[in-house]
Amino acid sequence: MASTNEVKAVLNRLGVETPSWAYGNSGTRFKVFGQPGVPRDPYEKVADAAQVHKYTGAAPTVALHIPWDKVADYKDFATHAQGLGVKLGTINSNTFQDDQYILGSVCAPDPKVRANAVAHLLDCIDIMDQVNVQDLKLWFADGTNYPGQDNISDRQNRLAESLEKVYARLGANQRMLLEYKFFEPAFYHTDVPDWGTSLLHCMALGPKAMVVVDTGHHAPGTNIEFIVAGLLRAKRLGAFDFNSRFYADDDLIVGAADPFQLFRIMHEVNINGGFDVGTPVSYVLDQCHNVEAKIPGQIRSIMNVQEAVAKAVLVDQDALKKAQLAGDVLAGHEVLMDAYNTDVRGLLREWRSDKGIDPEPMKAYAASGYAKKIATDRVGGNQAGWGA
Repeated sequence: MASTNEVKAVLNRLGVETPSWAYGNSGTRFKVFGQPGVPRDPYEKVADAAQVHKYTGAAPTVALHIPWDKVADYKDFATHAQGLGVKLGTINSNTFQDDQYILGSVCAPDPKVRANAVAHLLDCIDIMDQVNVQDLKLWFADGTNYPGQDNISDRQNRLAESLEKVYARLGANQRMLLEYKFFEPAFYHTDVPDWGTSLLHCMALGPKAMVVVDTGHHAPGTNIEFIVAGLLRAKRLGAFDFNSRFYADDDLIVGAADPFQLFRIMHEVNINGGFDVGTPVSYVLDQCHNVEAKIPGQIRSIMNVQEAVAKAVLVDQDALKKAQLAGDVLAGHEVLMDAYNTDVRGLLREWRSDKGIDPEPMKAYAASGYAKKIATDRVGGNQAGWGA
């Protein structure tokens, strides 16, 4: 079994990026709910993200969404973030909110629409150049709602052609991360519905194209850890988007719906090198807090990931391999259950104390008075939310 120091070493390397949009108002298809103190611009979003890093010690970067986080001076924005103790991270594109994308973006039948979508993606890379970040994350809402609406193969060809143009623009140290989602908002077919489709396009493009696994983008019962193991084996897992789902893309706090699944996934990540020094895998929260407070929701999510990772590292790999080679089914299962049932909260409190962080992040943030301050200070203006 791994030692406490080995677990702490992994936790020291583990950074979980938080998304700027998680700090804005969010909701459902029926209602976006407002809360007091919600940021009114990207600068205030980053200020809130800095609070999460302050109390967890594990959220050093902030993912941006363009154009929601468009600013006049990106270098000034990056300097603002660094002054707060965090850095700008993954650039997420948006090809799903303009009216022109009603029939798709990079897969749309209209070549002008496709050209506009590609131009937006290239603009995102321009921003990456300015703030010196590595990853461009692509998620496409493209698909169809009815049989006969469009030619499925033609749409795949359009997708490949569009991605090739974007890939060619990447810098030497930049990557394209292609996300998949099995349905919604397209209901008959989605153009990038699964890890296999994403992987095929990434392999055709080259080594700077990698797959994103969003834990909420799967049908109930899907063995996500199998997908993760396969992508790590192929060295094509570029990033995780963490959240939870009971049914589909619920965007709930990671580990809330099925903490054992999160542990199983992190176990596969651990034994396949995903926590090693220099790992290519980035870890990002992708959650829309509908009813819970924004900053505490992110803090709780980071803590859930840390607990799952600590338990995964504690798995007795020698005992597990021995049981597997012996064909001892129950012994192998017991090894995993022993690690999963270990209470690692004390270890994490100790790790935080070692780093000079309050051992109880949720309580420390609640006592800080920051929530009351922003509710008082951020009066007037337009609160950020979906589309801003």
